[in-house]
Amino acid sequence: MPLRLPSRPLDREELDARLAAGDRRQGFVLYRTACPSCEACEPIRLDALDFQFSRSHRRVLRHGDSELKVSIGPPTVDQRRVDLYNLHKQGRGLDDGQPAIDQEGYRDFLVSTCCDSFELRFNLGGKLIGVAISDRGARSISAVYCCFDPRYSNYSIGTYSILKQLELCKSWGLRHLYLGLYIADCDRMLYKARFVPHERLLKGRWVRFET
Repeated sequence: MPLRLPSRPLDREELDARLAAGDRRQGFVLYRTACPSCEACEPIRLDALDFQFSRSHRRVLRHGDSELKVSIGPPTVDQRRVDLYNLHKQGRGLDDGQPAIDQEGYRDFLVSTCCDSFELRFNLGGKLIGVAISDRGARSISAVYCCFDPRYSNYSIGTYSILKQLELCKSWGLRHLYLGLYIADCDRMLYKARFVPHERLLKGRWVRFET
């Protein structure tokens, strides 16, 4: 997974081009998987202008919209966000025995950026229970990372955050929502393929999947 550090911040058109080529962002750097003997990692995106919410999607939206306050702002680091990140990793079994992240690590991973980035904030009764970091291109949004307090999993915040970003794409007239990488044999990533129709980048070409 070679990392590339842009020599200057990317404008929105440049970010679109990098996303369409399969790049992802982590902090200031871009990366694209390049394993000689494996092509399991497949960039995945949704055509936001064409996507129709399913019945289950509408249920998640109604539940979240009725009780959660959603706001947008610049990516921010504070102890509450760090706690949410660590609670999410531990509660979802994603920590793999790694030590908890601190504020410096959170800033390097999610707040430092080489493009136009924003944060979706999910509040319940004035309490922050989840955040989603996103990048904005000229014609797209890239979902970078979402973390939430697993004690509020009944709100399906991971799915809810994708649906809210789709709503943003539709309201802002943006074409694509990038969901990162999809790996068919990884149970943790199967949820991405449940958003249909979607497109996956296979051998340099975006291929549409209806089911």
